[in-house]
Amino acid sequence: MRAPSISGVMTAATGVSTALFFVLWWALEGEENPWVLAGLTASVVMLVAFAARLTVVRRNRMRSLHPTRRQGHSMPRPSGNGMQSPGLHSAGLRALQKQSAEADARDLPPQAHRDLYDLCTDYLHGAEQALQSPTLAAEGRLALRAGQERVRTLQRHHLLTWARGSARAFTHEAQQRVRLYEKLEAANRALECIDSALKVYPDEEELKVSARAVREFITSSRVAHWVELAERAAFKGYYRRAIDRYRDALFYLTRDGADHDLEAGAERITREIELLRARIATGKSAVDAAPSNRAKGPRD
Repeated sequence: MRAPSISGVMTAATGVSTALFFVLWWALEGEENPWVLAGLTASVVMLVAFAARLTVVRRNRMRSLHPTRRQGHSMPRPSGNGMQSPGLHSAGLRALQKQSAEADARDLPPQAHRDLYDLCTDYLHGAEQALQSPTLAAEGRLALRAGQERVRTLQRHHLLTWARGSARAFTHEAQQRVRLYEKLEAANRALECIDSALKVYPDEEELKVSARAVREFITSSRVAHWVELAERAAFKGYYRRAIDRYRDALFYLTRDGADHDLEAGAERITREIELLRARIATGKSAVDAAPSNRAKGPRD
């Protein structure tokens, strides 16, 4: 039997609340302001229906975002005892390979690949326990070791896929943000994903390149923020404040900036600071010269 749609339930709730409103209004006709109580009762019905709709929508969204998580729970977690059976070992390996292929083919969210990485970790742990058993036959040992090699390849693939996808999503989110702290928060979450993968595969060049790119984005966002504040202050004539903001930008650039961006950026900021100092000095000279010019006026 097909469950009623959410829109159908909301339509029915609207009809019920409307009917209840008029029925109560008619029943309380002798009371003072009967429409108030009727309206409140109908509103409660609509609020309950809306809350139920919101709960269903959230549950469906979570299910759509994590389809592999449900599949992973349907597959028994590998254990040492189960791995000693060639049939169970082969079935677990085939199920893991099938889920891996489906995740790649369906372009699932990054979290699905992280779940598969965890499943691979469980498989390898169970296989290691089985290999320690003295009763395991030689053929079973060979099969387990071959399965371990395959699963290690899958494990690496899915962790890198998760780190790459998560970092890309968080970096894109950071680029869309306007406030600096929101940019840095999203970028740091991307960096955390990459760093967690680097702990497992410290020699992975792809992860190192991604980490450098995210750090350069963080630095450029900070520098751009302080440069913008300095330009605003200079436009308003607050030259000393602008110099302080340029110094803040120069601090983050020299501390965190990449070598290929450091020299050009530092030179530009230093030039702006010198121009602002020249404006301040020119303004002081004009102020100092003004009284002397006025004093010379009557004598001329």
